[in-house]
Amino acid sequence: MDMPVDTFDVVVIGAGPPGENVADRVVRSGMSCAVVESELVGGECSYWACMPSKALLRPWAAVSAARAVPAVAAAGSVDLDAAKVLESRNAFASNWRDEDQIDWLENTGAVLLRGHGRLAGERRVEVASREAEVVELVANHAVVVASGSRASIPDIPGLKAANPWTNREATSADKVPESLAVIGGGAVGVELATAWSALGTRVTVLEPSERLLPAMEPFAGALVAESLQNMGVDVRLGTAAESVDRDSGIGPVRLWTSTGDEITAAEVLVATGRAPRTDDLGVETVGLTPGDWLSVDETCRVDQVPGGWLYAVGDVNGRALLTHQGKYQARQAVAALLARVNGTEVAGEPWSRYAATADTIAPPQVIFTTPNAAAVGQTLEQAESSGWSVRAVDYDIGEVAGAALHGRDYEGRARLVIDEDRQVIVGATFVGPDIGELLHAATIAIAGEVPIDRLWHAVPAFPTISEVWLRLLETYAGMS
Repeated sequence: MDMPVDTFDVVVIGAGPPGENVADRVVRSGMSCAVVESELVGGECSYWACMPSKALLRPWAAVSAARAVPAVAAAGSVDLDAAKVLESRNAFASNWRDEDQIDWLENTGAVLLRGHGRLAGERRVEVASREAEVVELVANHAVVVASGSRASIPDIPGLKAANPWTNREATSADKVPESLAVIGGGAVGVELATAWSALGTRVTVLEPSERLLPAMEPFAGALVAESLQNMGVDVRLGTAAESVDRDSGIGPVRLWTSTGDEITAAEVLVATGRAPRTDDLGVETVGLTPGDWLSVDETCRVDQVPGGWLYAVGDVNGRALLTHQGKYQARQAVAALLARVNGTEVAGEPWSRYAATADTIAPPQVIFTTPNAAAVGQTLEQAESSGWSVRAVDYDIGEVAGAALHGRDYEGRARLVIDEDRQVIVGATFVGPDIGELLHAATIAIAGEVPIDRLWHAVPAFPTISEVWLRLLETYAGMS
């Protein structure tokens, strides 16, 4: 019996935020689009990452902010109700049901197919449904892979057999564990350490390098480590997990570290990075290697596949593993695709507007610990390694009036990395309570290459924490 075949202008594999954005824009352009999803429509971000993790973190941030205000603190204790925090988290994760997301996607005019999608040669995708039926989809113009990434489990003896938590288990757990060992001190590790410690879990963080958040400025990791320690978290820097044991994958977990210590915990969380979901994607049918990231050009077109019909957006291309960057890539990729479909070659000016340049110039990220750690562009070390003539300018955020109004003992720090030759900002980092909203101003300054001379005319409102921008400029000019 022949396999059913359906034809669409564009076929998308993966219905997370990048895939949804591709579908929406493709249909808006007047083309037909099919979207294939094997799990929940809405993807990792909606159910096991951004939304549930921030829902777990927000109550502690609010409590911490209240405790910092003397008039509130004097009125009595402000504590968390763990059951209500988990209930709120469930609501933000839509109780792991995707009906609303399905409605949104179908209202765009895209066709949703539930099942596992695999490439099956040039412009072809085979979809195996949950009922074991197989449908072949043919794309007139392009296939867009938006299959995302999964947690990477390092090759530590005994770890996989111990049934470790990944971000999925850590953001969806229905009860508060008595203790938790976290392997990895990057963004996922420190956020979930903060969330579970705030709910009463005894947390130990193991980070092999000498600082937390090793991809950010050193002071960011130092301030977050201090905050975690003040919460009672045992932060062990320069310490790696060397082996793990858990009897039959249940019960207490025992870890042995590179420093010779033994740690026992109720659960162990692996937060050591991500791996692309390409191992069962059929990439071998188009000459690619299963399990590898999909290398793309600046318009997110896979550069190792002839014919220019295969695109990859979001985590799966490895460019910038952030939800907002994946959505941005989707917008850029569809714009480039439409230009190509309309017969215009996308190469050089003025077509550079279709390139996903923000992935390398100004990808912003906020770590929702308490305090927040937020960064965009290059760190000082990265900029110097690029050969640029740069200078770092630092300022104590606690010295501005807005910080004093925020609460007592405000501790935070800001840094701008300035390209001395071009007189523009190429990097910015802010650490402090509630500074995540400061970051977009820096993102605009970096992406827009706003000259320092013009930034003097961007006057911050008084008394807000944004006044730190004026103090940073004054420090750069030698006026402080």
